[in-house]
Amino acid sequence: MRILVISDIHSNSVALESIREKFDICFCLGDLVDYGPNPARCVQWVMENKAEVVRGNHDHGTAHSVAVVGDTGFRYLTSVTRPLQWAALDSSQRNFLARLPLTRRLVVDGVRYLLLHGTPRDPLDEYLRRDPAAWAEQVKDQEVDVVCVGHSHMQFELDAGGVRILNPGSVGLPRDSDPRAAYAIIDNGKIQLKRLRYDIEKAIAMNDALPIPDEAKAMYRTCLTNGRLRPPVAAESKSAILENSA
Repeated sequence: MRILVISDIHSNSVALESIREKFDICFCLGDLVDYGPNPARCVQWVMENKAEVVRGNHDHGTAHSVAVVGDTGFRYLTSVTRPLQWAALDSSQRNFLARLPLTRRLVVDGVRYLLLHGTPRDPLDEYLRRDPAAWAEQVKDQEVDVVCVGHSHMQFELDAGGVRILNPGSVGLPRDSDPRAAYAIIDNGKIQLKRLRYDIEKAIAMNDALPIPDEAKAMYRTCLTNGRLRPPVAAESKSAILENSA
């Protein structure tokens, strides 16, 4: 059985549709919407591929029209794009988002999987990155073999007390300084972390056509181009910062 594992698509249909892997089943770990230009195509792709899907915090916020207040960082980007997300979805797509479960448990080829967006303690909102000890504490009573998570936009695989933790990274908005679309393949139980180049300029052009402030368009361009919210600091500048802060 070949499993495609994706997360944090964030309305970037260009990145999502660039994934051409063959798969028997898809695990989607939430955050299909917000930030990007094409939520409808992303939600429809997941619906049509009959994926096993869980709810992300952005899916929850969009489905329930949760207003976001903020003038900096990703909160700002969410606040200016969320009103467009709901309007872009049809009724079937809205209902799909609204009914997504917080967690899914399933067995594939004898392997017990737990799917969620954040952590077992807080499936929607808690961030937990590459910390084996912290993950071991979270999953010690879960009675599963593999936990698939998203939310942090950081790709990793680790062992947490005998339980494998897999974060495929973000398809549509990486935050680990690698702008390539991130995902994972589980092929006959073997986990493969993958990255894929796609037409970033096409995604940016689609976003530039939206009726959102120029500041938000520039922020999105920076995210997609650099794989992070702010441009990387040049080596010379880093040295200067270290010297000045010593």
